[in-house]
Amino acid sequence: MSAIVKANPFWKLSVLVILLGGFLLVGMGSAQAQSLDELRASGQMGEAFDGYARARAQSVKAIVDDINAKRRTIYQDRAKQQGISAAQVGQVYAAKIIEKAPAGTWLLSQDGTWRQK
Repeated sequence: MSAIVKANPFWKLSVLVILLGGFLLVGMGSAQAQSLDELRASGQMGEAFDGYARARAQSVKAIVDDINAKRRTIYQDRAKQQGISAAQVGQVYAAKIIEKAPAGTWLLSQDGTWRQK
């Protein structure tokens, strides 16, 4: 028996808690994706030409800010890898995000006008 198992008689419970925590994190990711589509469908948020989401309702601003913070990190990492600006990466991702967004999603163009997909 390993020293860790001898030192911690609750090691099985610890492993179970860690595994459960991992499953909850995975579940939150899919729940967040679902809520993203719900926010788009409701018109409370939209997608922009620069690869960032835009809050169309003040009540979802914090959620959109969180989404954009995650996107910003991805764009910056990709920009370093590619040797280009994060803005350029964002524009490439914008095309893919808009392509995959469900019909009815509000889209913000570079001239500042909104239209529905």
